[in-house]
Amino acid sequence: MDIGKFISKETILTCSKCGKKYSSSQLQRLVPQWCNFGYDVIVYVGKALFLRCRNDKEIIQELWSKNINISSSEIAYLAKKFVTYLALAHRCSCNMIKESLNVRGGYILHLDATCEGESPHLMSVLDGISEIVLDNIKLPSESAKKIIPFLQRVKEDYGDPQALVHDMGKGIMSAVEDVFPGRPDFICHYHFLRDIGKDLFGKENDIIRKQLKNHGIQGLLRKKAAQLKKIIDHNPGLDSSLVTSLASGKIEEWALEKTPVVAAYLLILWALAGKKEGNGYGFPFDRPYLTFYQRLHTLYVGCGTLQKIYLRANRRDNKPFAKICHLLRPTIQDITLSTAALQMQEKICVFDKFRDTMRIADPGQNRGLNDDGEDTDIKTIETEVKEFRHWLLHEEFFLKNKEYQKMIEQIDKYWQKLFADPITVDTPWGEKTIQPQRTNNILERFFRDIKRGYRKKSGTNCMSKTLKAMLADTPLVKNLENQEYQHIILNGKATLEERFAEIDDKIVRQELKKSQEDSEKIPPKMKRLVKKFDLPQTLVQLFISQKN
Repeated sequence: MDIGKFISKETILTCSKCGKKYSSSQLQRLVPQWCNFGYDVIVYVGKALFLRCRNDKEIIQELWSKNINISSSEIAYLAKKFVTYLALAHRCSCNMIKESLNVRGGYILHLDATCEGESPHLMSVLDGISEIVLDNIKLPSESAKKIIPFLQRVKEDYGDPQALVHDMGKGIMSAVEDVFPGRPDFICHYHFLRDIGKDLFGKENDIIRKQLKNHGIQGLLRKKAAQLKKIIDHNPGLDSSLVTSLASGKIEEWALEKTPVVAAYLLILWALAGKKEGNGYGFPFDRPYLTFYQRLHTLYVGCGTLQKIYLRANRRDNKPFAKICHLLRPTIQDITLSTAALQMQEKICVFDKFRDTMRIADPGQNRGLNDDGEDTDIKTIETEVKEFRHWLLHEEFFLKNKEYQKMIEQIDKYWQKLFADPITVDTPWGEKTIQPQRTNNILERFFRDIKRGYRKKSGTNCMSKTLKAMLADTPLVKNLENQEYQHIILNGKATLEERFAEIDDKIVRQELKKSQEDSEKIPPKMKRLVKKFDLPQTLVQLFISQKN
């Protein structure tokens, strides 16, 4: 990047005795063999894409100002080279990373995977203490058979972890038991509570969602709101008049006729906003369909009351309220819907009591998925869960409802994996106490950051194609934000450029070729044929002509 494009003439010396060839070490430190771009450009592209979340167009403009002319396809290729170089440097540094982890007293292995649509599962393991990504792999599914070899590789590179934290996936749990038998193994409190809630009132939530969709009430209310908005737009000052009236407690004389229109419009917006209510935790912590239904019920009662109050002694003014009641009546009178809502509310009371006991996903904190739970002594939580369990067992509704019985079964089944005592480890400075994190949110946030970065670059919300094309070791880039990790993989060099120059570029090309072969399961010529609309008929004709 210092001088832009240049042409070099290299003199290669050959030993007359042994035949060994000596090329320019200075040139090798600048540019990989058979590559048109220097290590500095590779590193610049990698950091711009993965750390600064720049898109191709922005990177092209930035490099143009540094005398580098580059295309989008070249940026994509250099990004893969950057990840490959980093992955090779990481593997070469495994022993040093392991020593760094041991100095802290070991590592807490957090294990999780992400996928979207038909994409493969991108699985990562991360140390919960240093927050360093240790290894990654792309798998077709989260089966134990696929995960076991991956965990065996982690064990070989870094040794046994002090403890493991993961979700309740059957494949992950089975693989962990196989590879790390006897190690302290804990499930994420957030995932555990989420699964409890889904089992407890997921059925009622589905009924409410389907019934609301069948009635099409959301679309009907939006259409009515659009009609009312047109009236408001043709009467300037109505909206601000209602705001003023709500503050003063008195409606201005000139606005009496149209105030019901503004009020009806505002009430519809309030009801529709119920579908967006929540604290960012997702279902079952947030229940947007139930909240929406409850607001529809409140809207129906409110409009029924308002249509009987005449501001000008003219009942025609209150037609908007009457029409809203007419739209809502089939939904409100739906027995299936109201029954499901009542059952769900009862179960939510039990779930929220357990949620408070577990001290996590507090609706008053608004932390969303960044919530790691209250910093409470684990023994205190365990004692309170025992009290909750005793309370639920002796409630009258327990024996009548299988969902509550299953809830107790789940608590009993995972009891040993829920409450992690502090772990005492030996370090060069003496004994140290480590408390495993209560949640696996450290990896959840990690995956969200990766996806957010790609969405920012691409401008699209769909990640399926991105995850298919992404190299498995791409998450290692996040480690570059950790100064200690950078120091380890640089291995005495001042910059990543210098470190990458030490790596045999033949190995890099082999790794890139291998990753391409792994991702391209269907041969290109076959892919073109699959796109043919009349492929079956074409094949039939081929077989018939051959037979004849």
